[in-house]
Amino acid sequence: MPRHDLRPIAAGVLALMALSAAAQSSDTQRVVITGSSIKRLAGETALPVQTIGRDEIDKSGVTTAAELLRNISASTANLGDGASITDNTGGQRGFNGANLRGLGVSSTLVLLNGRRLANFASPGDAAGVDLNNIPAGAIQRVEVLKDGASAIYGTDAIGGVINFITRKDYRGVDLSAYASGTQQGGAGKLAASISGGVGDVDRDGFNVFGTLDVQHLDGLRSTQRDWLMARPLADTVPFYLSSRPFPGNIRLSGTAATRNAQLAAINAAGYSFTAPGSSTAVPYNQRTVNLFSPTCNPPASVYTTVIGSQACGYDYMADTELYPESDKVSFLGRGVLSLGGGRQLFAEALLAEAKTLYVLSPNPTTVSGVTWSAINPYLPKPVTHDSTFEVRFRATEAGNRSNEVTSKANRLVLGLEGSLGSWDYTVAVSRAENKVADRYVNGYFLFNEFATALRNGEINPFGASSAAGQAKIASLRVDDVARRSTGSTTGLDGKLSGTLGKLAGGDLGVAVGAELRREQQDFTPSALLVSNNIGGDRDSTGTSPPLTATSYARNIVSAYAELNAPVSKTLEIQAALRADHYERVGSTVNPKLGVKWQPSSTLLVRGSAGTGFRAPSFSELYRPTSYGTSPAFLYDDVWGDFDQFPTEKVANPDLKPEKSRQFSLGLVFEPVRGTNVSLDYWNIHKTDLISDLSGKTILENPTRYAAYIKRDPADDYPTLILRKENQGALKTSGIDVEANWKGDPTAAGRFGASFSGTYIIEYKRQFGKSEPFIENAGRFLNDQTVQRWRHRMSVEWERGPFNVVLGNTYYSGHTDDSYLPDTATRKVGDYSLWDLSASWKPTKALTLRAGVLNLLDKAPPFSNQSYYFLSTYDPTYTDPRGRTGFVSLAYSFR
Repeated sequence: MPRHDLRPIAAGVLALMALSAAAQSSDTQRVVITGSSIKRLAGETALPVQTIGRDEIDKSGVTTAAELLRNISASTANLGDGASITDNTGGQRGFNGANLRGLGVSSTLVLLNGRRLANFASPGDAAGVDLNNIPAGAIQRVEVLKDGASAIYGTDAIGGVINFITRKDYRGVDLSAYASGTQQGGAGKLAASISGGVGDVDRDGFNVFGTLDVQHLDGLRSTQRDWLMARPLADTVPFYLSSRPFPGNIRLSGTAATRNAQLAAINAAGYSFTAPGSSTAVPYNQRTVNLFSPTCNPPASVYTTVIGSQACGYDYMADTELYPESDKVSFLGRGVLSLGGGRQLFAEALLAEAKTLYVLSPNPTTVSGVTWSAINPYLPKPVTHDSTFEVRFRATEAGNRSNEVTSKANRLVLGLEGSLGSWDYTVAVSRAENKVADRYVNGYFLFNEFATALRNGEINPFGASSAAGQAKIASLRVDDVARRSTGSTTGLDGKLSGTLGKLAGGDLGVAVGAELRREQQDFTPSALLVSNNIGGDRDSTGTSPPLTATSYARNIVSAYAELNAPVSKTLEIQAALRADHYERVGSTVNPKLGVKWQPSSTLLVRGSAGTGFRAPSFSELYRPTSYGTSPAFLYDDVWGDFDQFPTEKVANPDLKPEKSRQFSLGLVFEPVRGTNVSLDYWNIHKTDLISDLSGKTILENPTRYAAYIKRDPADDYPTLILRKENQGALKTSGIDVEANWKGDPTAAGRFGASFSGTYIIEYKRQFGKSEPFIENAGRFLNDQTVQRWRHRMSVEWERGPFNVVLGNTYYSGHTDDSYLPDTATRKVGDYSLWDLSASWKPTKALTLRAGVLNLLDKAPPFSNQSYYFLSTYDPTYTDPRGRTGFVSLAYSFR
């Protein structure tokens, strides 16, 4: 039985309990909490809910919803607000999603004021709300339900719920401004917001408010970080070098007789190869050669024996981007009109736009059918032979690949709420929409015309082309909105809540509700994309059907009931049941039971059990086939080498919903007033997991999964078919610990501390129904890292107008990726970031704040992983920005 180190949990809890000795008082506030339709105190719930208030958000120095997730230990999302950089054009550039428990973006439900937003519209592997469209300046608090909630909210809530809650009844005007800059340059940020509201509902019969939020983020290039430049791929993970450098490699004929004649012609032309460190020249004798090696063209194009002992490799990490440049603007408005008799009309409108510019390394290009006469003008010595071959190179003269992705979101909610006797009701109609446009602005070109020009000798694949050649390349540049996607959710919902009498412990609370929802997703490829003629985004085999426009919609009908029964002064039972019917997918019924027992005023014991489901997304069911390369470098024993192999991602209209079973058991301890500690064990088991077989699994079992491989008949080079299927299961469990302490005011000031940590006991994954479960906890496996331990803690001091907060975000070390052959197991070090902020409030209206994020300038630890394109570190949980200073100002007119 594996042994698990629980010392981090014990240390965190004991530290907070030690600080609590001087505490004497605390405040309790009644709030409406996420995870229930019945009003109650947050401390009374049987479910674990973490609340992050506006003050805590400001003190942490974050300005976006995505950055805010770093304060949630149960979250496995990125620390920063730069969406994932990827060269996989079939992916979802511009998408920044939430991920609780590591169960995936598609299993984490994101709400705004308790209602759904439209998912990110672009088809891809994940389905979820784009956090770039959450109006950060309007957030009043965030409630995180760290438990499955399908019985309350329906689909997508297996991992939990994140509810962003904005101001509801606001009067006055607030102004704020924020600026940050990194010590080494790049990734600077400017932000500003203005909020204003008028009217008192109780006095004037109405309230109207609005918030406008604007942000700009500078891009960050790999060359701007010394720690990254000190990790060249050739020295660290040479197997990840690309075989398409600049000057280009020549891939000779696959036929042995022709290849030997080509090599003889090269050597007869006067070429020979002298390896670094050797004084002996040898003839060229390899299939892949570079007549400029071993000089190549460093630092990006370098000599390495991995690509071939007489070829060059390309270090794409020396010429790419770590953080994309982005601009965000959002507006949230809300109005309430009193109709008398406890009735209110309310309306809420959201408008948001996020524009992100992705800049990657130049296009890796392969042109076949090239003759020696076409390239001889660009070689040191001409080669004479009547044959053809491939040239594999970076189209550097076409510029770096650049995509401008625009994500626009809107939502309108109109509703009526009021009371009928002792019962409260709410009914609302809503419409939410997300539109995504992916524009190719640089680095892409008309491939057929480009290849023809190279075969005609107009373009130099080894160096600078002539003025005419450069003009030719410029004329072939693609500027095209290649993909347009629209997703929408239209709904009608109603809820009735109240009491059905009294029990020994209090009122018997009941809530019933229903929801009608229509979801739709439209995808429109450009004519140029359909033509399969964009260099860098095309099916190179030419064997697959062309892309087509798609439009799919479905209706969802849901009904639910919830009961909260305080059967005694110390025992309370919460039960919920929800039925959902998804058109073309089927029906499901999911129950949930929660129990809270409070044997004393200082101890609360809670537990819950339930089932969940996730309906397959439109992308998983109907997504057009997309073409790319495997994110990770994989080894194919049949072909005999490493590479990022071509992939075809295929949807499956016959998918079944994912199902889950989960339970939790925990306690909340309040040793003295002002201090509370909670400890919760949770366990989740997902079945019918919707995924594709990983490329690694396919290539390690080429006979069993032969149907998922298309091989080139000439040399067995594989193309991987990644088809969505109900594959296997996932089992995970862990412990959440939370502690908070607030001391009494003293002559030295008032001190406080908070701690939130998650320990993963197990995270076992099955990559196919016939595959064994493999432990992912504490290691990188295929496509993700699951750390055993993560925490966020802070210590605070305040005195009069001054406040200082020292915070720490910590991730334990783990076993590294094992894609490299014949290498010993290595460990990735732990990752700990310290932040410091201080504020001064000279007047009641003005707050000035300054701080430093990543105070110790901690660089991401080295990692072998390559799944996320960015190599030598893991971008899923580390922050490449380094030490970052920020200042902010807030002024309130009230």
